[in-house]
Formats: sequence, C-alpha cells, structure tokens
Amino acid sequence: MTQPLALVFYEKLLPGTQLVNRLQDLGYRVVSVGGESLVVCAVRDKPLVVLADLAARRTNVVEAISQLRQNPETNHLPVIAFAEEKDTALQSAARDAGATLVVAETAIITHLEQFLEQALRLD
Repeated sequence: MTQPLALVFYEKLLPGTQLVNRLQDLGYRVVSVGGESLVVCAVRDKPLVVLADLAARRTNVVEAISQLRQNPETNHLPVIAFAEEKDTALQSAARDAGATLVVAETAIITHLEQFLEQALRLD
C-alpha cells in the first residue's frame, strides 16, 4: 500500500522537523519544500495534503496558498497553515487566501492527527 504524501513548507527548525517526524509517525511520506515554489512542488509531487508555516521570511506563504487555489492542478489540495497564536493578521490573511485550516503553531504537533482528519474530510 502506498503511503499518502504530505508536502511541508517550513523555515524554522522547530516545529518544522517535529512536524515532519510526526507525519512520518502517522504513516505519511513527507517532502519538505525548500527553495522551490510551493505550487511547483505540489504539481510535481501530487501530495494528499499541504502543511505550511506562515511565518516564513524568504517566502510569502499567504501568496503561495493563493497560487495553490488559483491553479487548476492544485486547487483541490487541503492546506493546513500554522502560525504563532499572536499573529492574527497573518492567520486571517491565510484564511482569505484559501487555507483549509489555520491553526496555532503550539497546537500543530499535539493535535496533528485531528487537524489532518478535519482538513481531509470530504463534505
């Protein structure tokens, strides 16, 4: 059986590496996005879900989420975005850009399984 693929974008080692390890514990294959565009990686790798740290300094993650939504090859992908709890403007911008879920950075590891279930739920 093929493991589902999660595409993960992060710049900060914590919680990024913890998130990757937790996803692997849950049975996901993980591709970490580095210098490439999130959309390019999503089109190429065909993930089941995208997880992205909104607090990136080198990449406008909100814009990347918007581009995922505008691309016909990626607009169906669930996107779980996370940021520090105090970054309410950034969280709101991610929701407006089309993130499926926006969660607090402090909760992403602890509640990852529930967040994945919620994001992947078909309505």
